[in-house]
Amino acid sequence: MKKIEAIIRPSKLEEVKEALGKFGIHGMTVTEVTGCGMQKGKKEVYRGTEVNIDLLPKVKIEIVTRDKWVDEVIRLIIAAARTGEIGDGKIFVIPVEKAVRIRTGETGEEAI
Repeated sequence: MKKIEAIIRPSKLEEVKEALGKFGIHGMTVTEVTGCGMQKGKKEVYRGTEVNIDLLPKVKIEIVTRDKWVDEVIRLIIAAARTGEIGDGKIFVIPVEKAVRIRTGETGEEAI
């Protein structure tokens, strides 16, 4: 099993959820986060003073899936989240050693 963490623009969340849902993935954790990367923030004027905002709002989606689905899930996220501009986000893939469904005690792929 693998955990896929995708950090994307908030405006792309619904498109990503829809694409993953069509593929059959409905279980995910979504967190509002802030961060910076190549986008490096933006300047805004607040009460007449220019302020540099270097941490921008993003959304982190976490999905645990079967190894055989990882490449397809990544492809779907990229297709739904890409704008072609700096700040589209990143995807990380992390091995998952064990999963347990608390309600039933199921483990492994049955738990996801």
